[in-house]
Amino acid sequence: MKKFIAVFALTAAAALPVQADTLLGLYVGAQGWNTETAGGFAQNESLATFAFEDKTNTSFYAALEHPIPFVPNVKLIRTTLDISGVTELDGTFTFGDEVYAVNSRLQTTADLITNDFILYYELLDNDVVSFDVGISGKQVEGDFLVVDTDTQQSSFESFSVVIPMVYSRFALGLPLTGLGAYVEGSFLSIDDNTVSDFQAAITYNFVESLAIDMTLQAGYRATNIDIEDLEDIYADLEFKGAFVGLQFHF
Repeated sequence: MKKFIAVFALTAAAALPVQADTLLGLYVGAQGWNTETAGGFAQNESLATFAFEDKTNTSFYAALEHPIPFVPNVKLIRTTLDISGVTELDGTFTFGDEVYAVNSRLQTTADLITNDFILYYELLDNDVVSFDVGISGKQVEGDFLVVDTDTQQSSFESFSVVIPMVYSRFALGLPLTGLGAYVEGSFLSIDDNTVSDFQAAITYNFVESLAIDMTLQAGYRATNIDIEDLEDIYADLEFKGAFVGLQFHF
């Protein structure tokens, strides 16, 4: 009987970290992302490559995790991708029914927003390792503005599309140190359209209490949007750079 009680106690103690992470929890976070942008856009296959300035963009997210079997957890991510720059064309460029001649100096501006709606399951969840898989719908919407700085000739187009993607997240933790790391991302490749969004970070949990946990993040994020003829928009844009963030766990 004593042996049974001892085994039961050890088993229960080993299971506590896993059970604690499966309770209802709300995660809210924000990131500042120093974004370097490369690529271009058009309304046909003849993409122009533009010079964009580096810019700090932002990302906000919220995730709700629960212990209900077979019901996926939910995560929402909203990211701004605002870019601008001046480029001297090395060929003709058509956008918004306007044709821009060779050697034109164009001011190009893109104000983009991505909204990720993620449903996922936790295949592993404890203080040492966690692994999530799911599906995501990435809504990409925004405005493109092109202005010839000499003639003031201009064109404007807007679009909004929803792209289904596969989502995954893998995290590691070092117990009793507050240190950890994670890799998170979503991906799609269908026909000539490829969209990916990946980030990796080192984390430090500097506040841990019954009411709230607070975690610092420092990492690198890369987003690629390569689309053809989605709402008459062609684009091959890559956003990458370092980010810092803060997460709250209630």
